[in-house]
Amino acid sequence: MLRTVLERISRRVVLKRRLPARVGGQYIYVSPDAALKFWKRNLDRTDPALFDWASEFINPGDVVWDVGANVGLFAFAAASKCGADGRVLAIEADLRLVEILRRSARAQSEKTASVVVLPVAVSDQVGVSEFVIAARGRSANHLAETAGSSQAGGIRETIMAMTVTLDWLLERFPAPNVLKIDVEGAEQNVLQGAQKLLAIHRPKLLCEVHDGNRQTVAEILGAHGYTMFDLEALLNERTPLELPAFNTLAVPVARNSVPASAGSLL
Repeated sequence: MLRTVLERISRRVVLKRRLPARVGGQYIYVSPDAALKFWKRNLDRTDPALFDWASEFINPGDVVWDVGANVGLFAFAAASKCGADGRVLAIEADLRLVEILRRSARAQSEKTASVVVLPVAVSDQVGVSEFVIAARGRSANHLAETAGSSQAGGIRETIMAMTVTLDWLLERFPAPNVLKIDVEGAEQNVLQGAQKLLAIHRPKLLCEVHDGNRQTVAEILGAHGYTMFDLEALLNERTPLELPAFNTLAVPVARNSVPASAGSLL
């Protein structure tokens, strides 16, 4: 009961928070309507892994695509790490979160990369699809064609959202060096719509993979010469996986090589 009341109170709340110093310390805006943990002032205690990954994988001048950006923790950390010469594309279908992302984008300094916010969903085809706004935190929003996660807590409402493919985006935006995907079960659809991107431009992938998609994701990435690692493992403990972990690092390698560890690829 208390959680339900707090979730309802959170729905129109927007809070100003500062990113950790290791990812620039810029101010961004968040909402506990996305996840109740955003009531906490210290963002480094909410999703430290996102900041760790931005620090580890993003270099000055990089182009970064964040698919399923939510309130933008990774997107704005990435903008700081790739600097003014980089570019960040934050992709989010929920217009409430898009509003917050754009507010944060306007607050960034000239030392960070520009962050372009694109209000669409990503799937395996260009069109229009039903998009579910989760009854609990908006972090669990998902395309209606997927099961979503148990964290959704049901359906608050269903909206219609434009869907695009990553290959469609490739014709309109610079190709990414780093691609982060967090789409609550639609990751196999996203990757199926990224054949050209994976075959030619071959970005590093940071991808959340749900259980029902593990085999398909492994087949897609394997066909394009990617090696998968557990993103949550320490760097010196990352060894190649046959099936993706929940949080997967996928790195392109020469098709005739067999990497001994993730460290040899980065």
